[in-house]
Amino acid sequence: MRDERELGSAWTKFQRHEFPEPSPTLARYVARYWDVTWNYETPYRQLIVPYPNVHLVFNRSGGAYVTGVSSGHQIRVLEGSDGVFGVAFRPGCFRPFLGRSVSTLTDTSVDIAEVFREPIPHPLTVQNVESFLLAQWPSADPRADAAADAVNLIIAKSEITTVAVLAEALDTTVRALQRLFAEHVGIGPKWVIRRYRLHEVTERLAAGSAIDWAALAADLGYADQAHFTRDFKAMFGESPTHYAERY
Repeated sequence: MRDERELGSAWTKFQRHEFPEPSPTLARYVARYWDVTWNYETPYRQLIVPYPNVHLVFNRSGGAYVTGVSSGHQIRVLEGSDGVFGVAFRPGCFRPFLGRSVSTLTDTSVDIAEVFREPIPHPLTVQNVESFLLAQWPSADPRADAAADAVNLIIAKSEITTVAVLAEALDTTVRALQRLFAEHVGIGPKWVIRRYRLHEVTERLAAGSAIDWAALAADLGYADQAHFTRDFKAMFGESPTHYAERY
């Protein structure tokens, strides 16, 4: 039996989400802030789907950590009344703060003290978090900008379904892209392309659109529907039709 709180967007009765925009100065590095609170009398298994962002997460009940890109979905158990405030860094743009390859954070989390030396901001407001980040402003890194631009191109052009097509669009080589993404994004370009093409699927599901799955799989560059379904389930933990019930 599925948890009824998963279905038909019922989670909105128990959670509140806000997404403040970063200031123009920090927009070079920060994609968005996210502020989530929840109230669950009975523990709830929250599905978290991956994106190629590094996150700085502050627990409202105390403590903070940095989480790298996750190569697959995760489940976090939410219970009681609590919340988190997060900083989603632009893909490729956490490398200047970290000072080493972002791939060292992939599929893991580290305590905030391993990366940042300033005390945790209190109270947790956008202004205080921005002051915290500005106090640790990194040196410019042109390759971080190049990585961010490559990800933006993937997002903007749905016809990019392979690394070879991306390399041609950027006038570079597949190997050079693989090195750039490993160092600055934390995961390979093939994974990022697949993630954003599958994101287009979830947007259609959220909109309630009727979908010809076989035709969609072909549009996304899959040899057949079975390969598409396998990749979707690996990324989201559920088949496309099972995931659609969440909306």
